[in-house]
Formats: sequence, C-alpha cells, structure tokens
Amino acid sequence: MEPAPGTAEHHGDENAGSREPEPSPWHATPVLSEQQCGDVELVLAYAAPVLDKSQTSRLLKEVSAVHPLPTLPHLKRVRSSQATGRPPTLELLLCLAGPAPGPCALAELLPQLAVDSHGLGKPSLVPVPARPPLTRAQFEVARAHWPTTFHEDKQVARALAGRLFSAEERAAMQRHMERAVQAAQRAAARGLRAVGAVVVDPATDCVLATGHDCRGPASPLLHATMVCVDLVAQGQGRGAYDLRPHPACSFAPATTPLARPGTGRKLEREEDGEEDGIPYVCTGYDLYVTREPCAMCAMALTHARIRRVFYGAPSPDGALGSRLRLHAQPDLNHRFQVFRGVLEAQCCPLDPDT
Repeated sequence: MEPAPGTAEHHGDENAGSREPEPSPWHATPVLSEQQCGDVELVLAYAAPVLDKSQTSRLLKEVSAVHPLPTLPHLKRVRSSQATGRPPTLELLLCLAGPAPGPCALAELLPQLAVDSHGLGKPSLVPVPARPPLTRAQFEVARAHWPTTFHEDKQVARALAGRLFSAEERAAMQRHMERAVQAAQRAAARGLRAVGAVVVDPATDCVLATGHDCRGPASPLLHATMVCVDLVAQGQGRGAYDLRPHPACSFAPATTPLARPGTGRKLEREEDGEEDGIPYVCTGYDLYVTREPCAMCAMALTHARIRRVFYGAPSPDGALGSRLRLHAQPDLNHRFQVFRGVLEAQCCPLDPDT
C-alpha cells in the first residue's frame, strides 16, 4: 500500500540518524527581586532556656511587653530545641543584641520590676532572620536558625516550580519568541545586530509590534526593545522614529477597547494614562526579546508600563537579572514581571557575547 500524501514510511530505526533533532527544551524562569533571591540576613539576639515549662505563658507575656520586637514580627518568641542525648527544652527569644554583643545576665536584659525571671536560665546569643522570608528556599534557611512565619506567594512558587504556565500558554510563548528570533535573523541579514523583539497583547494574543535592532551611527538608541516600544506608540498614532527603512519592523494599529479582556475592569484614565480609550503605550502588554534588555531599555519598559518581559539569552550588562534587576526596584512607580530562558538555545547564538 502506498503511503498517504504528506506522510513517510517508517522502517524501524534505520532512518533514525536522518531525523531532525527535536528542539531543545526551555524553561521560563522568573527573575525575582534582589530581596526574593538574596541570602537570608541574620542578626544576633538573646534567648534564654525555659527551665520551668509551667511558667512559659507568663514569661512570654511579660518579656513581650518589655521587648515587643516590632521590627521582627515574623519571628516566633518560643522555640523547641533538643541537644543530642538531652530531653527537648524550650527557648524564649528575649531581645535583639546591641552593636557590641557579649555575655549578659538576665538582670541586664530584663528589668526585675517588669519581668519575674523565675523559670529562665542563662541567656545566650543566637542568630535570627532579620527579615521575613519571601520564598520557600529562604524560609528553609531562616527556620534552620529560628522558627519563622512564612506567607508564601503562590504565583512565585508555581513559577519557580515550572507550573505557572499551561501547555497552551507555553505554545503561545514559543510562537512569539520564534517571531522575535526571525526578526533578529532578518536584522543580521542586513548587517545589523541580531536582536529581535515582539510586543503582544496577552488578552487577545495579538502581535502589536515586531522589531529588531536598528542602531547605527545616526541612531544609537534604536535597540530592539526601544524600536518595539516606539512601534506600539506608532500604532496608537504617536511614536518618534521613522522606521520605514526597516521593512521587518511593523506594527498593528491600536483598537479602542472598552475593557481589557481578562482583567475584569475598565482601564482608568487616571491610573493607566489612557487616552481616547487606548492604554498608555504598553500598559498590559508583554514583550518577547531574544536578548536581555540593557538599563536604557529596561527603564523605557518601566515608563511604557509593560506588563511582562520574556527574554531568551542573558547579557553580561543586562538590567533584568544579570547585572541589575531594575524591574523590581521598590522605589520605581511601576514594576513588571520578568522571565528568562524562553528558547534560550535558539537565542544565544544570534548575538553571542564577544
């Protein structure tokens, strides 16, 4: 029987060597803030063993009234500890140590008129977490030093575990990054730097702008990200650059939505800078770019109110995870999510570091 059109006969594994290799797997890894990915900072505090467990509640109440520790609400005041070969005991967190910590007696730490220290043993210095943990990894380190409360960010946890995006969302992400890769290849064919970018409206999955690096002696600012932001602005009747000499750089005219699908609310003019029903530049949009943006591009994305950024290849001077993490700076008036590693294997050879 003849094979159907568009199919091929299979003869065991004899043609296995001629098959095209499957594309390399990729992972969209969240680029967290410095606070979320940093080491657990420890400070010294005084703790004392509870010799008479029947006095624990009273001691906890009296010590907490004298030393409330308002800057350390994540710490539990009592912990159970067990030394090798000894029965479990309780320790009560008394207070933070000063700038020159050293051995102290209970009388020095607890005013006798405010706290009846009967039932407490000799205090000692212990390291405790200075700030509440923001990720489970930080929590595991923190609680190894002292019991700590932890309110897990479920979205961050799913992202770190690779469960944030569905198969359908991953397919769309790959499709958009492939478009950015194609734009980078077209830039390279014209002698330009091989960096491509795409802006997408995630509510409709529509591509609003496709661009590539267009910089030259007369236009040093036209990085791929800057080109895409300007193309989105052109689609809204704005924009600053003449990109007609670059036919691979294109935009779709903006529509005038009454509400952003998927948000459950209308965009407010005062909140998002909306004009004539059109969001302010990139409000609510996603950027796919083959190479990690620099500081200039990262700040442009902040001002343009981008929603999320997905990049493929890291950059030594990148401002979204490698050198800086501008997207998560707490003193900026807009922050956005960043994910790295989308089609990284395809993106890295496009513009290799020299």
